[in-house]
Amino acid sequence: MQDSIIQPCKAFFPPTMKPVITLLLSLLPLAAWAQTDYIPEIHGTIRSKFEWQPTIGKSRFEVRNARISLDGKIVPTLRYKAEIDLSDEGAIKMLDAYVRYQPKDFFRFTMGQMRVPFTIDAHRSPHQQYFANRSFIAKQVGNVRDVGAALLYRPFTPLTLEGGLFNGSGLTNQKNFWTDSFNFSAKLQYMPVKDWNITVSTQKAHFDAATVMMYDAGAYWDNGRWHIEAEYLRKHYLRDAFRPVNAVDAFGAYRIPVKKYLTGVSILGRYDYMSDHSNGTPNGDGNLTVNDPERHRLTGGVTLSMGRGALQGDLRINYEQYFYSPGVKPKISEQNKVTIELVARF
Repeated sequence: MQDSIIQPCKAFFPPTMKPVITLLLSLLPLAAWAQTDYIPEIHGTIRSKFEWQPTIGKSRFEVRNARISLDGKIVPTLRYKAEIDLSDEGAIKMLDAYVRYQPKDFFRFTMGQMRVPFTIDAHRSPHQQYFANRSFIAKQVGNVRDVGAALLYRPFTPLTLEGGLFNGSGLTNQKNFWTDSFNFSAKLQYMPVKDWNITVSTQKAHFDAATVMMYDAGAYWDNGRWHIEAEYLRKHYLRDAFRPVNAVDAFGAYRIPVKKYLTGVSILGRYDYMSDHSNGTPNGDGNLTVNDPERHRLTGGVTLSMGRGALQGDLRINYEQYFYSPGVKPKISEQNKVTIELVARF
């Protein structure tokens, strides 16, 4: 292969340059080997789904995510990541764009845009989700990305502390954004015994006309086959701009290993709840209104898993049953539905 590169190049350059070109091309394999650890890694996640809503007798196809990320390192202690979603419900969104300094495994400093350290379920990437559609905590209430700086410190193995300061502007509104009051987030994870995780976190965030304080506590048990998880979030609007929001997410999943054609089959069940919720955008009178009415939801499903390691594929089949108060008119996408989703992670 090396000769197939050298010979055309030697023919192209003048005879006096041939010895130099031969030497340089001969060094290419060595240069490539020396830089192997610093070649950027490209990853992607594509989620395509079909949904049918029997209540209204309508259905649709959707590309829920088409994410591409680029990450790598400049030197062993300095890493970077850039991730963009080419189809986040049809819109192009910049997700992660940060530089991370990590001299030791127990300490790291990150600056840029990132998902803030808060909650359990909202912190999962699409390929890590258990269900086709996210919980109310992960979608409506606790899902925040922002520009800022964050620290992670692990003083001893079972305990991880994270915290950060953030603009409150997001990536698209930082040029002329100046503030005298940063948002903040803090998260503690503790694993008292094997297979157990206890997480508590808090966050101050600003949304349009509202400043909120959020508090979250959750725990899960995972032994490789069973995953049992429960999480509670309370969202408090400062200056009584809106009544506090309560959200709950509780689910279980049982994975059955498979050796032929598939790598596993998972059986799942979930209950989640959210009281009346405002996204912080005021109406014409300057008041906050209900953007997401109170609802309960039961979800059941099965996931067929394929692939191993960095190459992962899932077929998720879910049914969601919603429960609203009498007289509430739900959004068209927030009703009883069957979802069939294909996920590819590479």
